[in-house]
Amino acid sequence: MKEIYLAGGCFWGTEHFFKQIKGVVETEVGFANGHTDNPTYKEVYTDTTGYAETVRIKYDESVRDLEFLLNMFFHAIEPTSLNRQGHDEGTRYRTGVYYVSDDQLPVIEKVFREQQARLSEPIAVEVKPLERFYPAEEYHQDYLDKNPDGYCHLPLSLFEFARKQ
Repeated sequence: MKEIYLAGGCFWGTEHFFKQIKGVVETEVGFANGHTDNPTYKEVYTDTTGYAETVRIKYDESVRDLEFLLNMFFHAIEPTSLNRQGHDEGTRYRTGVYYVSDDQLPVIEKVFREQQARLSEPIAVEVKPLERFYPAEEYHQDYLDKNPDGYCHLPLSLFEFARKQ
C-alpha cells in the first residue's frame, strides 16, 4: 500500500470523493503541515496554526497509481484558487499535495505540468513533503457517510464521476 496526503478545501468532501475511487483502501481526515502539536479542529479553524485540512489516502498501487489519483484530485479542486474552495475560505482550506517519499515527486511534477498546460492562470496548489499530520476528531471521520445531508462544497455528480472511474 502507498500513501499520499491531499488538501482539497473542506476535508469532508475531499475524503468522500476519494472513498469512491476503486483502489483507495483507506482514508483519514486531519491536519497537515502546521506548527503546533496535536491541534484540534477549533484551533485549526482560527487559521493561526498553519495547518491545512487534509486527507490521508492509502491506496493499492496495483489498482490505481499516484498519477491517476492526482489527476482525479484536479477534478475535485479549483486549482487556481488560493486559500479558497467553494464557499470555504482561509489558509486551512488551501490546496496541497504532501508527499511521503521522494519517488512521488517526479510523478507530482509531471501531473502538475500537464494540468498547468490546460489552465490560463497559475496553479495555486502547494507541493511539499509531509512534515506533520494529526488526525481530526472522530466526528470528522467519514463525515458525509454519517451525515448524508451534511455540508459539502463538492457537487454530488462528482462523487458519481469518481465511482465510475
